[in-house]
Amino acid sequence: MKLSIIVPVYNVEKYLAKCLASLVEPDLNDYEIIAVNDGSTDRSRDILGEWCAEWPTLIKPVDTPNGGLGHARNIGISVAKGEYLLFVDSDDYLKPHAVKEILQKLEEPFDIAVFDFVHVDEQGRELASFSGCEQAGPFTLMDYPEFLFSPLNSCNKIWRRSLFPDNGITFPTHLWFEDLASSPKLYLHADRIIHVAKSWYCYLQRKGSITNSTSAERNREMITAFHSVLDYYRAQDCFERFRPQLEYMGFYHEFLTSVTRVNLIDPKSSVQNELRQDYLKSFPEYAKNPYFRNAPAKYRLLAALIQNRQWRAVHLLMKANNKVKGR
Repeated sequence: MKLSIIVPVYNVEKYLAKCLASLVEPDLNDYEIIAVNDGSTDRSRDILGEWCAEWPTLIKPVDTPNGGLGHARNIGISVAKGEYLLFVDSDDYLKPHAVKEILQKLEEPFDIAVFDFVHVDEQGRELASFSGCEQAGPFTLMDYPEFLFSPLNSCNKIWRRSLFPDNGITFPTHLWFEDLASSPKLYLHADRIIHVAKSWYCYLQRKGSITNSTSAERNREMITAFHSVLDYYRAQDCFERFRPQLEYMGFYHEFLTSVTRVNLIDPKSSVQNELRQDYLKSFPEYAKNPYFRNAPAKYRLLAALIQNRQWRAVHLLMKANNKVKGR
């Protein structure tokens, strides 16, 4: 079998049918859909059962007690039979005929194929489009270390399944930012990475997602996720080789994005300073980083404000920025 599509399912009764409909292509062979019901308490399990009854040879259900997104993906990987894996979150969906095009792409050998994606609203309107990578490939992380700056999402990539068991890599459980904690580790072991300039994946932007959540406290988990990557690169004796890229990756995700996310929720939250202090402890001289020196002016301005704990100024700047963007 060429492809296993892994769909973690948790309390998505409103979205699940649309997700599954985008994955079912009756005329195609050589792929399976593994739907992992992660202890749903709404009608998700019943809806999944209806789809499995209609497509019994294609959709394979797995039930597990609730363990979070990473746990559900790991369960899916453990039972997958495909040579390649595609992760699809159950509130998202693929564009029409994406599965057919992906299966055709599997005729070309690679370890990771990264593709483009779009953000959509509840009505399916496209809000923004994103390139998965700025390099066409084929390449390795050693050839193109800036790949660490591309979106770290697991869902806009096709993964050779063996990358996970052969290198002892799993998704962390009960942890936000599981993609950041996993993707950079897998990149190290890929001998052939390619970019497919196709927007196959539709990310639904809805309240309650990590990027839109009002929970400031859980942003602390960025610290755990980021340090797991740093520790892994040290264990692989690759930290110094990729230090500039890891430093800037952490600057963007921990020091800039997570801090401002918390600040918008609560400009008085202690979590924003915890994130700031943690990053500065690891990379106190980030301002000398060549990528930081070439960063957009707004990044450098925000960095100066965060460095000096000007939380009110950060809040006003981010509110103004979001107003301009219509958020």
